[in-house]
Amino acid sequence: MTTQPFDAHSAQPASAQPFEKRSIESRDSWVAATVALVMLGMSFGGPWITAVGLKEIAAEKEIAADTGGARSIPSLAISLAWLGSAAGGILLGQVAKRYGIRLTVMFGATMICIGLLISTGGQPWQLYLGHGLFIGLIGNAGLNAPLYVYVSNWFDRRRGSALALMSSGGYLAGFIWPTIFEQSIANFGWRWTMIGFAFFQLALIVPLAVIFLRPAPQAPAETHAKPETGTSRMVFGWPPNVVFVILSCAGFLCCVTMSMPQQHLVAFCSDIGISATVGASMLSVLLGMGFFSRQAWGLFSDRMGGLLTAAISSALQCIAMSGFLFTQDTIGLFTVSAAFGLGFSALIPAYVLTLRELYPASEAHWRVPVLLFMTGSGMAAGGWLAGHLYDTYGYYLPAFGTGVAFNLANLILLSMLVLRQRTYMLAR
Repeated sequence: MTTQPFDAHSAQPASAQPFEKRSIESRDSWVAATVALVMLGMSFGGPWITAVGLKEIAAEKEIAADTGGARSIPSLAISLAWLGSAAGGILLGQVAKRYGIRLTVMFGATMICIGLLISTGGQPWQLYLGHGLFIGLIGNAGLNAPLYVYVSNWFDRRRGSALALMSSGGYLAGFIWPTIFEQSIANFGWRWTMIGFAFFQLALIVPLAVIFLRPAPQAPAETHAKPETGTSRMVFGWPPNVVFVILSCAGFLCCVTMSMPQQHLVAFCSDIGISATVGASMLSVLLGMGFFSRQAWGLFSDRMGGLLTAAISSALQCIAMSGFLFTQDTIGLFTVSAAFGLGFSALIPAYVLTLRELYPASEAHWRVPVLLFMTGSGMAAGGWLAGHLYDTYGYYLPAFGTGVAFNLANLILLSMLVLRQRTYMLAR
């Protein structure tokens, strides 16, 4: 028997309310979630070209002439793509609400194409502009946060499973594309790889948007959650924005850790004598495990709730991140990579599910993008920080140790919220 979402205003399970709610879920709901998965699997592919080709791009004469081939340059470009996607989601979430999800997604895919073409120039400013503004701020931002809200509006009973499915698009991209990009870069160079992928993602996403993205159904009983006149809404007995800020800060901290192996694993393997091809395969294992285990996490979150799911996932990510400090052989790194994929995969959809459990649907269009801004900022900060620490120390262990520290801070915040939730429910 699944745990029903918490009512946003009483912090009681929705099943405790005196009404029987007719589900809005249908086969079309799962079509919407699957199409969103495919779209995000394409749109998040672009930055993986830069991650896989990190050493090649850094060694280009255009960059090396100014920076000595510093890896922080392409690392910062990837980070700007994450940060731009997160920040732009706040604005484009509002755009999607006003003009519709279809036009917003089509616009985002077009901007990603332009951003990849600009990035092929190879100069630092071109990488920053192409990734930060076009791929991130007005590209992926037009797909990521708006699709989270869009898919969540199609579900009311199995929302955790649906969010786990569609949010796996970024990890589906990481599972499929790194080995393909590694071969393409080896045979055609990173520039032609970017050009080819730019038009491929555009040719796939735009028709899918035209055919499948139609308005989500209205939930007939959403209005029950509105508080009575004169009643203040609380979450776990705290002001709702206090819980929201704590959850958002936790999202930032965990994603600092989450991004480090994802952006630097291929380069790390190369540094310790493991080939780039094996490193790319290792990255695919990490993200493939993240993709498949996320579906199981979705079922778990439908039963146990988003907050507890996030706390357990954070603990597993922390343990796996510690493994990168002690393992440098091929078999050991494949094992740690798989464990890391299992650990981190539940976190972001669990955060979004927690918001939908604790806050009214009318607030989703701004709370979800703000939360994703914080998680995306963490991804941006972590990727850049790992590159900066590598440039400072010449090896990755200081970066990975810093990642463990950030993860521990995240786990403290999530544990505090879980404890508060349990205490408040028992008191009632």
